[in-house]
Amino acid sequence: MKIFHGIVVILLAQLFTAAYAADQSVNVYSARKEHLIKPVFAKFEAKTGIKVEYLTGKSPVLLERIKSEGAKTKADIFMTVDAGNLWAAAIAGLLQAYKSQELDKNIPSYLKDPQNKWFGFSIRARTIVYNSKKINPSELSTYENLAEKSWNKRLCLRTSNKVYNQSLVAMLIDQLGESKTEEIVKGWVQNLAVPVFSNDTRLMEGILAGQCDVGIVNSYYYGRLEKDKKHGDLRLFWLNQNTFGVHVNISGAGITKHAKNLENAKKLLDWLSSPEAQNLFADLNLEFPANQSVTPAPLVKAWGSFKHSQKNIAKAGYLQAKAIKLMDRMGYK
Repeated sequence: MKIFHGIVVILLAQLFTAAYAADQSVNVYSARKEHLIKPVFAKFEAKTGIKVEYLTGKSPVLLERIKSEGAKTKADIFMTVDAGNLWAAAIAGLLQAYKSQELDKNIPSYLKDPQNKWFGFSIRARTIVYNSKKINPSELSTYENLAEKSWNKRLCLRTSNKVYNQSLVAMLIDQLGESKTEEIVKGWVQNLAVPVFSNDTRLMEGILAGQCDVGIVNSYYYGRLEKDKKHGDLRLFWLNQNTFGVHVNISGAGITKHAKNLENAKKLLDWLSSPEAQNLFADLNLEFPANQSVTPAPLVKAWGSFKHSQKNIAKAGYLQAKAIKLMDRMGYK
């Protein structure tokens, strides 16, 4: 009997330990790369004692996984880049609303879902990078201006297949209307110096190689080149400063519909909006903090202040299908 009693005690202790461990964890499916989230999660673990388990992958793949897993999913939080991806997750019914005083205080309303199903935690600006040996900044002004004939055979673009450009065009539709945006995109295509590039880094390398003079990129890609002293004569220019401002997008996260560790998921999202986390979350990828009270990394701050669009970024998802069709009609590959 004593042996049996001992076995029962051990089994109960193991069950209690497993249950406690589950209570002290949170699971994240992240399209944000491991080297950008591991230090952030480590800080959260040290501060709270809550273990962060995470799985990384491409955003569409992770979304399909959450869909297929259904109520059995291990994901408590879905983290990704671009508001279009977060919007798609919410529309698919994969995220639940979370109303939080901390998030309301720390994250501007235009950087989160109107139904509080996802929140932006860092900002990236999609603006101009140009060859300072060939272009005087006085020549530069707006996204619309890049469609003018003066830029014929001088413009480089990244492929329209990437969500970053789809979101840019979606937000231009929201700002300027579909007809005007058609004219802009048509002009961009006509002004291309070379076929579209597969990514922003190759686009900037194309400018450095003399293939074109100017292109549209996410600011953090330029930051990476500058950090590695590979930016040469490239410089950033903030577009549309006399109108609606630079188009910005986000990386962010939301709580999944079937989150098993709901309270811990809420704690993680709240903490990600705090100044302590914001410095890590944004600085690691040379982005701008979503929390406006937090100062960017020195390299990013040195680019100077600028006006950016404060239209709700959810429109990037809402108008995404229309943007894709428009780019296809205008021959933007």
